[in-house]
Amino acid sequence: MPGIDLGHGRFRQAYSENALVKIIQNGIPRTAMPPNNLQDFQAEIVVAYLRSLATTGRTVSGNGDAARGKALFEGKGNCAGCHRVNGNGSRVGPDLSDIAALRRTVEIERSLLEPNEEVLPQNRSYRAVTKQGETITGRLLNVDTFTVQILDSKERLVSLQRSDLRESGFVNNSPMPSYRDKLSSQELADVLAYLGTLKGL
Repeated sequence: MPGIDLGHGRFRQAYSENALVKIIQNGIPRTAMPPNNLQDFQAEIVVAYLRSLATTGRTVSGNGDAARGKALFEGKGNCAGCHRVNGNGSRVGPDLSDIAALRRTVEIERSLLEPNEEVLPQNRSYRAVTKQGETITGRLLNVDTFTVQILDSKERLVSLQRSDLRESGFVNNSPMPSYRDKLSSQELADVLAYLGTLKGL
């Protein structure tokens, strides 16, 4: 529904769980919210899901400034040291040119504050250790029967023979630092406002 941020669990009025169940089942007349043919337990699952999206105590206020956020992204946050936006920045981390079209603000915020909480499979780092003891960590570009190609932390394409490796595999933790103690609440709101404008070309 327009004007309601379900991702943050914010509604125009305070509703009890039973009231939300009835709204989901019956809809709201003269609005875009249609009735749904759901049993009580099904509607309760939907309510539980919506409540789980709320991040009370963790979300920042919505008063961020995108221009200040862009300056923080490129400056204090050093985000461009790993991420690319519209052709500018590093290729070490995921390209963020269309991040707002792919992820909700609450998910982006979680990645900034708790980067290890959810690492998408395509964003996991890969670590290879050669038989000589050299360790290469970066983004996995390709792996086949004989070789491994990694974009390392210096943006170099490294091609390794699997027969020369002592071990290799994905790293569970994100290489991204937490910005919980690096940015103030206002700065975080600004960065999120800027990232919220990145919806691709």
